[in-house]
Amino acid sequence: MIRQLLLSSRPLSWVNTAFPFAAGYLLTTREVDLVFVLGTLYFLVPYNLAMYGINDVFDYESDLRNPRKGGVEGAVLDRSLHRVTLWTVVITNVPFLVFLVLVGSPLSWLVLAVSVFAVIAYSAPRLRFKERPFLDSLTSSTHFVSPAVYGLVLAGATFTLGLWAVLGAFFLWGVASHAFGAVQDIVADREGGIGSVATVIGAAATVRFAFAAYLLAGVLLLLTPWPGPLAAVLALPYAVSILPFWSLPDADAERANAGWRRFLGLNFATGFLVTLLLIWAWVLPASA
Repeated sequence: MIRQLLLSSRPLSWVNTAFPFAAGYLLTTREVDLVFVLGTLYFLVPYNLAMYGINDVFDYESDLRNPRKGGVEGAVLDRSLHRVTLWTVVITNVPFLVFLVLVGSPLSWLVLAVSVFAVIAYSAPRLRFKERPFLDSLTSSTHFVSPAVYGLVLAGATFTLGLWAVLGAFFLWGVASHAFGAVQDIVADREGGIGSVATVIGAAATVRFAFAAYLLAGVLLLLTPWPGPLAAVLALPYAVSILPFWSLPDADAERANAGWRRFLGLNFATGFLVTLLLIWAWVLPASA
């Protein structure tokens, strides 16, 4: 059971939500405190268990038809684990959320509420934002950008034009990544009666939409203070990586999984380089 719950939380993606919160909070406060530690832990595991666990419970029927499910790209949770998963989500999330509310402000409560709502609304019955084309990509991107916004707000950051550009670029990266990720599931989603940006506009159009969003993310990073513009280059490998699928037919959409696996690898390389840039940004004020 524990193994299935861990698999459901997508360990490969833990850093994608914990890192943005940690970076935003630490670069603002420039100190490691209890809020930093517990906030990072929350966005590392419980937040991801909520996001992906709820998804695995309510996407069970379509996941059975999806050949890439059952490994690091997503668990196929046995029905006997559905109730346990939802209870585990509540038990692991609520204590952290209570703490974060107690140490926060009304504005941080609002950002946290938006973040948690997006996690639930993406997969939960009736809301099911994941089945609303384009809203699905916007919601998915919110999953990753909102922890960064929350960390900044919680730490009392000043939102400059450069900071908005960084967040905007990050959001576009998230939209592009979700849209491209949906391409590989077109066949399974259509068989399961699930809508997405990819099932509506098709594989080729979705790839081109993602390509444009990646490039626009890079352009926005050119508006950031030094050394931020250097990060603009990091958007290019993502755009180039999906070019082989520019004219992908819907019937062959599952071939996009090769590009998705490259995407997962790119995240680690990009994360390393972004970390170096953040360290540089951290050092600059001290040397000024």
